[in-house]
Amino acid sequence: MRVYEIIANERRALADVLDELTPEQARKPSLCTGWSVQDVAAHLVMPLETGPPALALALLTARGDFDRANRRLTARHSARPLTELAGSLRRNAEHRFKLPGMGPEAPLTDLLVHGQDIRRPLGIDREFSEERITLSLRFLTETRARGFVTSGRLHGLAFDATDLDWSHGEGALVRGPAEALLLSICGRPAGLAELRGDGTAVLRARLTESGSG
Repeated sequence: MRVYEIIANERRALADVLDELTPEQARKPSLCTGWSVQDVAAHLVMPLETGPPALALALLTARGDFDRANRRLTARHSARPLTELAGSLRRNAEHRFKLPGMGPEAPLTDLLVHGQDIRRPLGIDREFSEERITLSLRFLTETRARGFVTSGRLHGLAFDATDLDWSHGEGALVRGPAEALLLSICGRPAGLAELRGDGTAVLRARLTESGSG
């Protein structure tokens, strides 16, 4: 399936970035609240190496709280050398991990957004093809993207990308580059500076209330 090929390509590209980072860069805060660059890398590796029994045990220990279980499992992987995490991403590039009840667009979106959580604070550019970023935008706005978009975040807003043929919704306009829209829809205030329109202030207020993760 084409989406899995894209995912594999993104994992390998991010592994190349991680291989070149210094320890100081690895400790730098990412765009994901409370997580360093190293933590985000560990989060992306965690589901590729965690089997169903270990995940079930982590959920049981966390009393069914997936976010808590995720953070505990991620913390274990974060203690590993960054080059080791990069190697795991590369070895597992073609892993077909999916979140329960979701298609491959979910792990693709997780990878695109978390990849930018790492790159942006470090000043590393990444240009995404129209195909992959459109897949993620459609997933976030046209499906029940649980865990990616909090309830009510997009209500009453219309989104319009200025650099590709994509728009969604009705209401106050939020307009700008597709990557900035992707990050903002996923709760990253870092994308807001590139957006325009009456709905941008509304979205900014909602992100301030919910935070990013």
